[in-house]
Amino acid sequence: MNKKSWLRVLNSCSNNLKSKTCGERRRTIQNRKWAGLFAIVVALTVCGARAEAQQPTKIPRIGFLSLAPAGPRVTHEAFRQGLRDLGYIEGQNIVVEYRTAGDRPDRLPALTVELVSLKVDVIVAAGSQAVHAAQQATKTIPVVMTSSSDPVGTGFVASLARPAGNITGLSLLSPDLSTKRLELLKEIVTRLSRVAVLWNPDDPAAKLSLRETEEAAKELAIQLQTLQVRGANDFDSAFQHASKGRAQAAVLLPAPIMNARAGQIAELASKNRLASISFASEFPDAGGLMSYGVNLADLYRRAATYVDKIRKGAKPADLPVEQPMKFELVINLKTAKQIGLTIPPNVLVRADRVIR
Repeated sequence: MNKKSWLRVLNSCSNNLKSKTCGERRRTIQNRKWAGLFAIVVALTVCGARAEAQQPTKIPRIGFLSLAPAGPRVTHEAFRQGLRDLGYIEGQNIVVEYRTAGDRPDRLPALTVELVSLKVDVIVAAGSQAVHAAQQATKTIPVVMTSSSDPVGTGFVASLARPAGNITGLSLLSPDLSTKRLELLKEIVTRLSRVAVLWNPDDPAAKLSLRETEEAAKELAIQLQTLQVRGANDFDSAFQHASKGRAQAAVLLPAPIMNARAGQIAELASKNRLASISFASEFPDAGGLMSYGVNLADLYRRAATYVDKIRKGAKPADLPVEQPMKFELVINLKTAKQIGLTIPPNVLVRADRVIR
């Protein structure tokens, strides 16, 4: 083989070797590029997952609207306990914005607007006046009633079974309560014929309670003296009128002001030696004679279950309003002794709780 032939062979081999080497290099570079892209995708996916996991969950914010004065209350604590029973801990997985009007109903609208501006998830309204203020302020934020004497009659809901709007919760409605309170007074007061009725005409549900009490009085042959009380300054004059009207006993109709001023009312009733009965146990606990009605603490505790259901997606329009199922009679024997009254054994035996 001559020199030229050898050169051709060497060149051919060299070209083939270069071609093979370049191909391998290209494949190596491409593989590295794909590996790099894959690593970037994995890194982005992991970072995104971590960012999503680290993103804080929205803590539900609840508005609590009440007419009662600020400060610790049995009913408010019952609501907090209801939340705790459902796993909610204030400041950790739930925030409650408390707004109390301090016995001034005129402050309720502004307080409600304040809660709406905070974009709370639910408004818990304690009492009919608070519910009315919430109803006027919003048609979209769910409202949970803790206690309303007549949610249908006041226009809060379309019906107890199908509320239809943004309001639901718990009702105090029970037609027999007014009759039973007067019957209890008649059992412990000899020849009872005249009873003073303290009621707040500004409370949306008060008219129903008054009408029921008037009907019960007719059946029991009792003459009523109706006395309006809108604020703390009205109670002194109310009891003065009751004394002038020769009232032998006093009935407190459901309204937040009656609970908020339970101690003041109890003192005035004892001073005028009047047998007195309220709708809530806070009254005898504060020195009043008796109470017969719904366990309010139980209602506030159950209100927390409505908050929980709504937080989990339920609509107020589809949550039936609950009627009271548990009633209790509480008697304060110390007060009975103070006003010179003996409670008959057949009444004492029916009491759920006796304060001695």
